[in-house]
Amino acid sequence: MQTPPKDAELDHAVGVLRLLGDRTRLAILAMLDGTEMSVTAIAESLGRPVPAVSQHLAKLRSAGLVKVRKEGVTSYYTQPDEHLAGLVTNALELAEHALYLEPPHHRK
Repeated sequence: MQTPPKDAELDHAVGVLRLLGDRTRLAILAMLDGTEMSVTAIAESLGRPVPAVSQHLAKLRSAGLVKVRKEGVTSYYTQPDEHLAGLVTNALELAEHALYLEPPHHRK
């Protein structure tokens, strides 16, 4: 029999999952997997206004889910955690399994 997770672990995991429950934040984290992007580049890729993307990035940063590097007036964001990257990838691949007979991540 497995021991249940501790309350603090569950609370933190629920907080992370709530942040991932927003499509813009999930898209941002998926785009940042293994790369660094400016706020402007993220906003352009998503077709969203820079201020809106900045607000989402602020929430992710305060939770420790992204890191920021300043270069002059430009902020560059990365998603530095391999466990978070795996969680994002798994969530999106799970969605592909629900939506496609042959999920895109299985195609070569």
